[in-house]
Formats: sequence, C-alpha cells, structure tokens
Amino acid sequence: MRLKRFSIFESHEKSVRERYFDNELNRQILEKVAKKCYLPTNALMLELLQKHPNMRVSYSLTGVFMEQCKMFAPYLLDSFAALAKTGRVEFLSETYYHSLSALFPSKDEFVEQVKLHQSEVEKLGGKPSVFRNTEAMFSNEIAYLAQRLGYDGILTEGIEHVLGWRSPNYLYSVKSCEGIKAMLRNYKLSDDIGYRFSAKWWSEYPLTADKYAKWLSSLEGDCVNVFMDYETFGEHHWEDTGIFEFLRCLPTEMGKHSNLEFVTPSMLVKSAGAVGEIDVPHVISWADMERDTSAWLGNEMQRECFGILQELEAPIKELKDEELLSAWRMLQNSDHLYYLCTKSLSDQDVHNYFSPYDSPFDAYVNFRNILEDLRGEVKARQKA
Repeated sequence: MRLKRFSIFESHEKSVRERYFDNELNRQILEKVAKKCYLPTNALMLELLQKHPNMRVSYSLTGVFMEQCKMFAPYLLDSFAALAKTGRVEFLSETYYHSLSALFPSKDEFVEQVKLHQSEVEKLGGKPSVFRNTEAMFSNEIAYLAQRLGYDGILTEGIEHVLGWRSPNYLYSVKSCEGIKAMLRNYKLSDDIGYRFSAKWWSEYPLTADKYAKWLSSLEGDCVNVFMDYETFGEHHWEDTGIFEFLRCLPTEMGKHSNLEFVTPSMLVKSAGAVGEIDVPHVISWADMERDTSAWLGNEMQRECFGILQELEAPIKELKDEELLSAWRMLQNSDHLYYLCTKSLSDQDVHNYFSPYDSPFDAYVNFRNILEDLRGEVKARQKA
C-alpha cells in the first residue's frame, strides 16, 4: 500500500488510512501489473495445469496483495481461486502484512499476522502447511516459531555461508527444531529466469525451455526449489522477450526427462527426508549480495523508523482501535523500509527500480512524517 506524499498540515478530519495511503496510485499500479503480468500469467498457468495433469505450482500471496485485489480488482483474486480449484496449486503461509514482525523482541505480533494470513489463504484454497517468511528471512528462531505454529516446512535462501559445501537441492533439518524441514531456494536457477532471462550480455542468452529442462535434469539432489517474483512474467521481462513462450514450453520440455516431476512444497516435505542439519543463528534473507537484513535495517534512517514501529505496538493494542491497528500494521510492510536503503552500485539499482521516491532521503522524510503523525494520533486518543 503505497504512501501519500504526506503533509504535516494534513487535515485530521480524515481517517488515518485516508491520510497515509494513496488509494488511487495503488489502484493504478495494481491494474497495470494485473494487465501485464497477473492475469495473462494466471490464464497461461490454468491452461498448462489443464493440459499437463502432472504439473503443479505454488504461490505466496501477501495479505496486503489480497486486500488490494478485493478493493480494486476482485476478478484478479477470482483468477487465483480458479487455479486453486485444479487441486494442484498450493499457497504458502507468511505474515499478512509482509512485515519484519519476526524481528520484534516480542513475537506476539508475528504470530498474530501469520494467523491472519493463514485465515485469508484458507478462503482461497486449503490450509497452508509450508511457511515462507517475509523476503525469505530465516533463522533458527524463526524456524522454531513456524514449527510452533504447526508448519511442516519453511522456505529460505540456499546460500553458501549456511550450506558450506552442501547443495541447496535437498531438504535439511534446523538446529533445535525437530518438527520442521527447511526448503532452500536454488538462487542461481531462480535468478536465471527472474533476473537474467532477457539479459543479452548473459553468456546463456537466450534461455530456452529445453535448455533449462536439461539443466534441471543434470542436477544431483532430491529437489530444485525455483522461487521468484511473479512479476518476472510480463512486468520485469516483457512479453516480447519470449518469457510467456518459455513458460508455455517448460512443462513439455521437463516431461522429456524421466527424473523430473513437479511437486508442491507440502508434497516435498512429506516425501523427502532431511539429509543434514543447518544452523542459522543470525537472520538471513534473499535480498541483495549480503543476503541479510541490511536491505531494510542497514542504515540509521531505517533503524529509526523500525524502532518507532516497535514502540507503537503496546500503546496501539491497548487502545483496541481497529483503524489505528490496521494502519500501523500496513506501515510495517517491508517495502516502506526498503525504499530507505542507501546501498551502492548494483544493489541500489534494484532498490531504485522499485521505489516511487526520488531518493532514500525523500522516502525517509515522508515515512517519518507519517510515523510521527501516527504517534501523535495515538497520544491524542490516549488522552480522549
């Protein structure tokens, strides 16, 4: 939910959600991306699922995305429901607000958001049994929390400083967690599609479905977890790059290899055993070169705003005001902190691509003004 350009002189006759969130911009962007990506890709996925009885796919949809669909494009949510009806589409669980609540000292808010999200996903199709935290943020503690919430599996990034010499193409147990298996994203094969598909400088350009299927078939291991932004199809790589044709041909090309099959995450955690244990005491993610939390908490501006969000939890919940609670949670969305990132070179290019602001400092001033307004609103209602 993108923010309005906020003025400290904004009328307090409006609700906090009207003051903070730019509904018109959110509607325009959702409709644009739905037209370029979500609707054509969902239609193609449905066609492929009907054509290939062994094809399966999984999605991780945030609660914020589903909420915007209900507000601006209910037909879009219907297209995901149609996929779910095939019985071969699975939805992962995550935090409803795509937040960093797993990093709060108290985990109550994290647990509440996960339960909110699970309830919403069940309306689309089935109870999720595999968890994917915001931006694949993961640690031993986060895995333990997911296990306590009843999940059988958790998805995160398959990075070298966690795995060492080992491959991401297996399931692993997590230190001090006996009841959950870690699925590790194969970031090279995911990014070959997600980032490099239309890169003419890439030595493997053009990437064809038969080439990709051969790569998959040649790998050792039990699984290959390919996970990327859905906007890969039609938005990050436009239709004229051949991305839809690649997707259309992939199940046929995979079918030519007897050692390849599609499985959902829940099928995988039930059928494959853990081959070893991973120990992740510090939080990792799938973002940037560092694969840690620095994309959201790497500078003082970000940490300051995150501190205010944490500080507001207790007073807002004590007020028992649904409007304030909802606005505070919407402000936790990780993108608001992501826009404040001041990294350099290639990582910053990615941050700039997604940001609606002129600079991270511009983003900070706007976000901080809104947080200060919310803090003032809380104090006013405490006195009322």
